Amino acid sequence: MIRGGDANKKRVGLFGGTFNPIHQGHLRGAEEIRDGLGLAEIVFIPAAIPPHKGTRDLVDGKHRLEMVRRAISDNPFFRVSDIEIRREGKSYSIETIRHFRRADPDSEIYFILGQDAFLEIETWKDFQDLFSLSHFVVMVRLPVGEPPGPPPLPSTLREVFRFDPGHQVWVHRSGHELHFREITCLDISSTKVRRLIADKKSPKYLIPKEVAIYIEEHGLYR
Repeated sequence: MIRGGDANKKRVGLFGGTFNPIHQGHLRGAEEIRDGLGLAEIVFIPAAIPPHKGTRDLVDGKHRLEMVRRAISDNPFFRVSDIEIRREGKSYSIETIRHFRRADPDSEIYFILGQDAFLEIETWKDFQDLFSLSHFVVMVRLPVGEPPGPPPLPSTLREVFRFDPGHQVWVHRSGHELHFREITCLDISSTKVRRLIADKKSPKYLIPKEVAIYIEEHGLYR
């Protein structure tokens, strides 16, 4: 059940990540979130330098940006932003959210992230301020046979959220919502794709065809 936000505002999802490379799990998860929450669009935002990940296997931002652009070209509800690539340096989510709020103050922002990233959110820059700026959507992938249910909130967040049982959503004291949304569990990761390519094995069906062609053309992940 969707609780809501402002029904008169356009709902925009922001989906950040390294996308190194983008794969079918990213795309399917984003589509399920967009459909489930009634988002008008989802903006994919490749990070320049992720603060919490190493950069050893990270290909140049221009390549990751183009791979995302090609991967989403056939979906009218998806678009890509180069805001973090252009900014260079470490990509902090709070700066990105503030940018989109200034650029489109009449929209409701839904920041989309994976469960692993959410469990580290207390290490993010100005993390307590994040929830005053945007709704948050955590993608939860449940393996077969695992009982449903959101993970517990970190203790520092429990102080500023209350649970709305009618809508099954956490509500921040600012009024913004924290959603845990179960999505299809596809056993795909960018790390797995990179390893396959490095081992001269095919990543077919794990990444879009257009992305595979681009990787081959530019000799990435060899």
